[in-house]
Amino acid sequence: MTQKNGEKLNKNGIGADNRPDPEVLPRTPKAERRTFTAAYKLWVLEEAEKCREQPGGIGRLLRREGLYSSHLTTWRRQQEAGQLAGLAPRKRGPKSNSEAEEMRRLRRENARLSRQVEKAELIIEAQKKLSEILGITLEQETGDES
Repeated sequence: MTQKNGEKLNKNGIGADNRPDPEVLPRTPKAERRTFTAAYKLWVLEEAEKCREQPGGIGRLLRREGLYSSHLTTWRRQQEAGQLAGLAPRKRGPKSNSEAEEMRRLRRENARLSRQVEKAELIIEAQKKLSEILGITLEQETGDES
């Protein structure tokens, strides 16, 4: 908050003349989810193993790296399960199912083709009625031409 000409501002930034302080504070950037590379995770696990011999060593490591003990727990489980690929960051959100996607695509195509057939049938019906009104006889094709 700025003070102009020695003017006293209260805790809300309002001066004696009842006007708020015009200073606009900058917005803080939106927090982003941290991602860790597999190499970094393995390095932290190795360092944690080295720190086990010293009392308070793991806590120091976690504070220095800005991590939580749950990170170590999760990463150790993944390492024990042999999921080296599991140590790499994974994409969040629903997983894609190729069969379900194919089924959705086929249903959309089926609905589109059904609409086309309905339109074609309406056009044929209209043509039949028009030919009856105009007295035009339509020759129906037969399968056996002699």
